[in-house]
Amino acid sequence: MATVPVMEARSALAHELRSAGYAVLEPAAVHAALELDVAALEGLRESWERLPRDPYLRDGGHYRARRHSSFIYSPEARVLASVPQRPHWQPTTYNALHGGMLRWFEPIEPAVVAASAFRGLLAALGELFAQLQPVSRWYLEAHQFRIDTAGGIGRPTPEGAHRDGVDFVAVVLIGRRRVRGGETRVFEAEGSRGVRFTMAQPWSMLLMDDARVIHETTPLQSEGAAGASLSEPGVRDTLVLTYRARGFQEPGAGAG
Repeated sequence: MATVPVMEARSALAHELRSAGYAVLEPAAVHAALELDVAALEGLRESWERLPRDPYLRDGGHYRARRHSSFIYSPEARVLASVPQRPHWQPTTYNALHGGMLRWFEPIEPAVVAASAFRGLLAALGELFAQLQPVSRWYLEAHQFRIDTAGGIGRPTPEGAHRDGVDFVAVVLIGRRRVRGGETRVFEAEGSRGVRFTMAQPWSMLLMDDARVIHETTPLQSEGAAGASLSEPGVRDTLVLTYRARGFQEPGAGAG
């Protein structure tokens, strides 16, 4: 069971999400509010070195590598179940660039899926989001991303400012090196207010109510002398987790 300080920190985080529609957490706040062992999470980082290339980029780029897996999480029972590998799909309503495509990615490595730190992260966020929207189960998709600058420019969000078509989104920074840019921007979906910041510390997080805000991340360039992008490209690694109550997004299921 969570201790009283953890419950208070989690309640405060839920209040922030409810009030603003988003929250940004540094690693210390991740530990305090979600009761996660950041040191144990660090053991997952090396799996980002083995991500296969994303073959579906419609802008002609080769700057993205990724893996994708799906899960169902029951907050009441605290049970996380893997789902047989399935394609990632979004309607064009939410992704004008890649929407409407059935995109089959390689699954997240079994050792990562089985790791208690990884499973604890998915569960803790599922329980937090259930405080804002009580559900019997979350349909959860996990995406490992690496954006690199080997070709000169890397685009974390080639589709531009967008919503994901889910209920809640968590963007977890795994790490970044030898890059500049990558500023995160979060704006009201129905308004003009917004914030801009750059996630820099590994295991910092951006949490969002997907119905209330849109988000994007600016392109990356190599940091350092000219030609560095060819010899030693910069990289930005993230884990993106989406939580949806109404089932996985699938063709014919509607965009709501």
